[in-house]
Amino acid sequence: MFRLPIVKFFNRIFNRVTITVVLVALQVLWLLWAFWSFTAGRVWLNGALKALSILIVLYLVRKDENSAYKIGWIVLIGLLPLLGGALYLAFGNKAPAKYLRERMQKVEQAHQTELAQPEGQTDALDISSRNLSRYVAKFGPYPAWRDTAAHYFSCGEEMYPQLLADLDKAEKFIFLEFFILRSGKMWDGVEQILRRKAAQGVDVRLIYDDFGSLLGLPSDFVIRMEKAHIRCIPFNPVVPLVSLVMNHRDHRKIVVVDGNVAYTGGVNLADEYINAEQRFGYWKDAAIRLEGAAVWNFTVMFLNVWNAFRPQETDYTAFAPTRLPAVQDGVVQPYADSPLDEEPLAETVYLDILSQAQRYVYIYTPYLAVGEEMLDALKSAAKRGVDVRLILPGIPDKKLVFRLSRSYYLPLLRAGVRIYEFTPGFLHAKCYVSDDRVAVVGSINMDYRSLFLHFECGTLLFHNSQIAALRKDVERTLPQCREIMRSDCRTNLPGTALDSLLRLLSPLM
Repeated sequence: MFRLPIVKFFNRIFNRVTITVVLVALQVLWLLWAFWSFTAGRVWLNGALKALSILIVLYLVRKDENSAYKIGWIVLIGLLPLLGGALYLAFGNKAPAKYLRERMQKVEQAHQTELAQPEGQTDALDISSRNLSRYVAKFGPYPAWRDTAAHYFSCGEEMYPQLLADLDKAEKFIFLEFFILRSGKMWDGVEQILRRKAAQGVDVRLIYDDFGSLLGLPSDFVIRMEKAHIRCIPFNPVVPLVSLVMNHRDHRKIVVVDGNVAYTGGVNLADEYINAEQRFGYWKDAAIRLEGAAVWNFTVMFLNVWNAFRPQETDYTAFAPTRLPAVQDGVVQPYADSPLDEEPLAETVYLDILSQAQRYVYIYTPYLAVGEEMLDALKSAAKRGVDVRLILPGIPDKKLVFRLSRSYYLPLLRAGVRIYEFTPGFLHAKCYVSDDRVAVVGSINMDYRSLFLHFECGTLLFHNSQIAALRKDVERTLPQCREIMRSDCRTNLPGTALDSLLRLLSPLM
């Protein structure tokens, strides 16, 4: 009877997270010791390392890469002239690991024709919307669709009952892909239905990010799911090695039911997302439900990842939508972005919305850690007279990141951007809405990791009724927020050396 608390104590200490952190820390210390041992007193080696750092800086200046990432490395090399160049050679390649990249690109290339843009889907759009849609269809490539009903949810607890109802109606297959799974009320409700449906012969598949779910699931989770005929893929498994490959996470949130219904947004499968658990005050999130033709994009997104790691089918036609709603409600275009290529799709969509805005752009984002292009776009839109409003958390989940976000406030406020902090708690939604013409609801934060390192997804809405629903949600949320004034920035220390260093190095974090 006295052993149980001791067992619990050691289980908390000697878990997978602790072991990984300890092993990585030991590797870092060993590398630093080895570096010190090799360079101490060796003038020629020190000179060679400095020369390497200079060459790396010159290479970065000419390299066609995101400027924020290049500046981050140049600053780091300037701070560590001996070690910086060697660090870049070891960790500077931000592309995913070769095995990951080759597997996923092979499947994606094999199914590009499945995502060809059908004729006539965007004919009714205005020229600005049609151009943005054409870009996503060509460089995603993810087509735009009519014959799709959308429904916007302003919080996770509003979405959850409808999600359970749709899962319960599944007859053929259920696909789920999430960044975070955590045991609790929300996951338990989903798991019960998944188990029952799998027992009935429904094809149930689950992809979850191994890092995002590291603390939330039991060690035998995959075994338990597979025994229940719920097939699983832990994406990019965490290994205790010093590597930037661990930066490439599957941050997408996707549910597909029978090819006819899909969900995406900011909501993961953990209790705080439906406010069954209070972590940082009230958790404000957003999601969207699609029914109809546009669900196909999410189906292909999921199957491409699945077949890259558990090859099963080469023909996706059996998963195509079989039920189209009798609606003509604008155009819907789900899309994904990944670090597998050099196309900054997610950032370009956001930049285009800002550049084409005429009246307003309202933005929900939990984090603000952007490069000069995005910063300039926000300021330029405000300077043109566009009503640009940023809504961020009032209670942060990561204090250092929150401080980094606040370091951008002063230049934005000077340009005329209005900034609000959601005082009841943590705002986790990731949405853009502009001019009642275009909107995005998805998983994509306004930070370097989301825009360039993570696998992400979103849904573009053009001239859809749910654009007004999102705008009204923002208008209802603003009275719950504290508007930030220029005078407030004095207490946020936006000009300290620490904030400047954080902004420069944020792409490397």
